[in-house]
Amino acid sequence: MASEAGESFEEAFRRLEETVARLEEGGLPLEEALALYEEGMRLAQGCQGLLDQAELRITRLQEAFAAYREEAARGLHEEEPTYAPEGEEDEPLAEG
Repeated sequence: MASEAGESFEEAFRRLEETVARLEEGGLPLEEALALYEEGMRLAQGCQGLLDQAELRITRLQEAFAAYREEAARGLHEEEPTYAPEGEEDEPLAEG
């Protein structure tokens, strides 16, 4: 679950911090405290959703980069010439 449409993580988190601070101050009527608590939970869920999306993007980027590196390593490995062990001469491969 993301935060309100178009709201950035930073804005939602700022609002969450303000909500928590108001609750921690105390002295609120029960209904107002409950409403703030509900709002705080919505904001927390929204922030968590945005963090989950960011984590997924990072994971996908890391996987794509790892696949790229693996392909590049295989490509370099396949293009490397093979040599006979030291002290032995290379013999032509039999065609056939």
